[in-house]
Amino acid sequence: MRKRNISVITRLNKKEQQHLKALVKRSGLSQEAYIRHLINGVIPNDAPSPDYFRMMKELHVIGNNLNQIASKAHRLNVIDVQEYDKAVRLFEKTVKDITNAVITPKKY
Repeated sequence: MRKRNISVITRLNKKEQQHLKALVKRSGLSQEAYIRHLINGVIPNDAPSPDYFRMMKELHVIGNNLNQIASKAHRLNVIDVQEYDKAVRLFEKTVKDITNAVITPKKY
């Protein structure tokens, strides 16, 4: 059963329809999802390029490698734990900031 069972009909002229379609296409959302975002006070972002997803995947691989290196270094006691943890926190914050800048929609 659908959660959204109320339909709303909106009439647009050709120019408005083309503009809406262009915005929806750029966002990568469905038209319904795009309009719901707007109703909820959120401006949908344009869909990120495929390069973004490739780069984020590589960053996650790097993060995973850092965790493996840290695990071994901690066991062997050959690392400045505080400096390493500080660097990893900066790395994780940077990945989060990039994601927020590119993916997260902005409120009105």
